[in-house]
Amino acid sequence: MNKNNNEELQALVDKATAGDKKALEMLVTGVQDIVFNLSLRMLGTFADAEDATQDILLKMITHLSSFRGDSSFTTWVFSIAANHLKNYKKHMFARFAPSFEYYGDDIENGKIQDVPDLTQNVEKAILAEELKMSCTNVMLQCLDVESRCIFILGTMFKIDSRIAGDILDMTPEAYRQKLSRIRKKMADFLGQYCGEYGDGRCKCKDRVNYAIQNHRINPLQLDYMTATEISVETMLDVKNAMEDIDGLSQNFSFCKPYQSPERTKQLIQEFLDSTQLSIIQRS
Repeated sequence: MNKNNNEELQALVDKATAGDKKALEMLVTGVQDIVFNLSLRMLGTFADAEDATQDILLKMITHLSSFRGDSSFTTWVFSIAANHLKNYKKHMFARFAPSFEYYGDDIENGKIQDVPDLTQNVEKAILAEELKMSCTNVMLQCLDVESRCIFILGTMFKIDSRIAGDILDMTPEAYRQKLSRIRKKMADFLGQYCGEYGDGRCKCKDRVNYAIQNHRINPLQLDYMTATEISVETMLDVKNAMEDIDGLSQNFSFCKPYQSPERTKQLIQEFLDSTQLSIIQRS
């Protein structure tokens, strides 16, 4: 981001902290998709990501006066979000995190042929695509929290190693090394088991009913298929320095960003319209 953009953002922050509601709305609108997508990949489900997004945006608002422009505004928000998500304990997988061993065993030994048709007249191809997006996202939960965050920042957002290192409090060299190891681990698992992104035998179309039976997807609530896909470029000025770190990018095309759900936007807007805002800005 160039100097003029930084100056404009700082002016916007100054206005927002002085009580300018329109400026605050612009800041929130500018980062809510970033926060939602980071939350979705870190936590694994839309519902948990929506809750965390609200928490993070409220934290951003209440700490806005502490922004000094030492980094870009986006980097500052990433730092708030990453720290919040690394310690987030309210999501579905906080107590029962899956493992690559569990995932592999389920693929090899799940009794998919014994499950009746549970599609409820929803087209199977649509359900298979929902399962593909859900499965690969939940698979990220097999990584420990720090590794997951490194993978998402480097693979989905393609953040420069210096900036990512600042966000995660590590050197750029350490970040690059860890990212390369994590990406290889993910690629190896996909290559061994997944028939969608590798040479494995697991095909989403064959596991739709099994997934429904195990509450992994719901034919009546298709979060991924009803979400609006967007490009990373619409969210931030991405730097592609990390893209060629290991030549594995094609393996991770499931890392698609989405618009924040309308209900999340509405809840944030309701908060911005409430009397609580003036209290927070005086705190």
